[in-house]
Amino acid sequence: MFGGLGMNPSMDDINLIQQAQRHQLVVTNLGEEIDLEIGTGEDEAAFATNSLIGGTTREPSTGEHDETKHMVLVSDLQGEDQDMSKGQPSAKRKKKVVKRWREEWADTYKWAYVDMKEGTARIFCSVCREYGRKHRRNPYGNEGSRNMQMSALEEHNNSLLHKEALRLQTASKDKIVVDKPIYVKTLMSKSAGSIVEGALKRDPNEIEFIQSVQESVHALERVIAKNSHYVNIMERLLEPERMIVFRVPWIDDRGETHVNRGFRVQFNQALGPCRGGIRFHPSMNLSIAKFLGFQQTLKNALSPYKLGGASGGSDFDPKGRSDNELMRFCQSFMDEMYRYMGPDKDLPSEEVGVGTREMGYLFGQYRRLAGQFQGSFTGPRIYWATSSLRTEASGYGVVYFARLMLADMNKEIKGLRCVVSGCGKIAMHVVEKLIACGAHPVTVSDSKGYLVDDDGFDYMKLAFLREIKSQQRSLRDYSKTYARAKYFDEVKPWNERCDVAFPCASQNEVDQADAINLVNAGCRLLVEGSNMPCTAEAVDVFRKANVLIAPAIAAGAGGVAAGEIEVLRESNSMQWSAEDFESRLQEALKQTYEKALKAANDFGYQKESPEALLHGATIAAFLNIAQAMTDQGCV
Repeated sequence: MFGGLGMNPSMDDINLIQQAQRHQLVVTNLGEEIDLEIGTGEDEAAFATNSLIGGTTREPSTGEHDETKHMVLVSDLQGEDQDMSKGQPSAKRKKKVVKRWREEWADTYKWAYVDMKEGTARIFCSVCREYGRKHRRNPYGNEGSRNMQMSALEEHNNSLLHKEALRLQTASKDKIVVDKPIYVKTLMSKSAGSIVEGALKRDPNEIEFIQSVQESVHALERVIAKNSHYVNIMERLLEPERMIVFRVPWIDDRGETHVNRGFRVQFNQALGPCRGGIRFHPSMNLSIAKFLGFQQTLKNALSPYKLGGASGGSDFDPKGRSDNELMRFCQSFMDEMYRYMGPDKDLPSEEVGVGTREMGYLFGQYRRLAGQFQGSFTGPRIYWATSSLRTEASGYGVVYFARLMLADMNKEIKGLRCVVSGCGKIAMHVVEKLIACGAHPVTVSDSKGYLVDDDGFDYMKLAFLREIKSQQRSLRDYSKTYARAKYFDEVKPWNERCDVAFPCASQNEVDQADAINLVNAGCRLLVEGSNMPCTAEAVDVFRKANVLIAPAIAAGAGGVAAGEIEVLRESNSMQWSAEDFESRLQEALKQTYEKALKAANDFGYQKESPEALLHGATIAAFLNIAQAMTDQGCV
């Protein structure tokens, strides 16, 4: 009866057993019963009487059979237990926090899951990925108590937030029929499918790279069907020419040694020397480096310039680091990379986590090791090497591209309500140029949430936003100065009403649910400022809803153009005004736009089709690379 307690248990043991019997959660898991101890909460009297699992029951459908085979039963308090508890004097029970319940819940409850949030394990709703009340801490205070977290989740499940998530989930299944993610055997021809199958066999764990490969091969299906020679070209293209992975040791201000991992993927140089960004972010890995390098290769090939593509970076996190720590890290990074750099080899540019300060440190160490001033990296400060609009070019170019698309629709961007994600270099310059064009940008976002100002941003507000970010403060501080603005935690801005969306934060930031939100919010044009910001499911939703998409390899060509304009200016010792530079930038983007549309038209995609630019840009870029690779032979 008493298990490991022996035949003669002590009074303490008996009290412990009686206490466990008063509240007992029995989990039936494939015939095995697990008893979890749940103590009575002290912060709320209702916890002592209310059951933990609320709501009406229903019969599971056939499709839900697997999800409902785990049953949760809450035993009723037995009459004898109740009498026993009445006879005992009321004593303040000590809260019991048993750690193992977290893992057991994660395996048992299908409507909830456990995840870490700001260093604390919390219970999240599996529908809308939120915990507790609407984006707030548990109002009862004790985040560790099991019954309190359960009650908070119960309240959440009855909240408007959760019901809205259920509505969107239903809409995704019923209103907009979304196909399964692209799978080569069912949605592609056999020859095209073999390309992705080969990439999957070679790099099965590189999720981001495989996703970019599938999207590109899907766009090229008509090209491959027309000429099977391109199958071999694409297979060769998908294997980078050079992948460099190296150790980056550095010392912080306290004298402690750290080691990070550095990457540089020189993807393809068939058209010319490599150009591509350097990203410093904790999530950086070889898969992301390859995906970015592949995207950069296509972007450079689509531009009016003869360039190859590369990308790289490190899993180093620059946030919170001092200038001296950043300098030491950048110098250590360049100690290895300088061997592969040069105007005729590879010149890096800014990316996430790398701004003008970091580029200056990188170039200074490169110059020191190379022994001469060989050109300049794309991005350092204006007063020693660069053009007057180099930093702004990528963001400005995104807006220029949107204007080209709207002009073909006999519309202009002036007065349109625009939603922007991100608050980095590209996002801020997108907002700046939207203001200049008379548009109405209303949002920016960071990793913790998004800020919306229905009055729209102006130059004064933009300057305040930049001040906030330069001081590494939260965007929430903006709403303290402008009372009509609101900041939402742990949410993306895609449910805000808009005409045009500009995702400028990171890859895969727009998923299927976000795409449905944007469609329902009135979005009719999406211009990609970041690389591959939409998942395959999101792209399919936009296609079915007839939302036009400007792919990043076309809309993001402003940075490529600016870098080459800068190199041309320096090689000829020319001086251009900001107006001259902006004029050349707009002309480069116009050529890119027209090239993408022509390629789409050549392969049967109508100009009004949402797939025209999306597929046409990839087709035009690939044909340029394929021709060069064919001419140069098997190298």
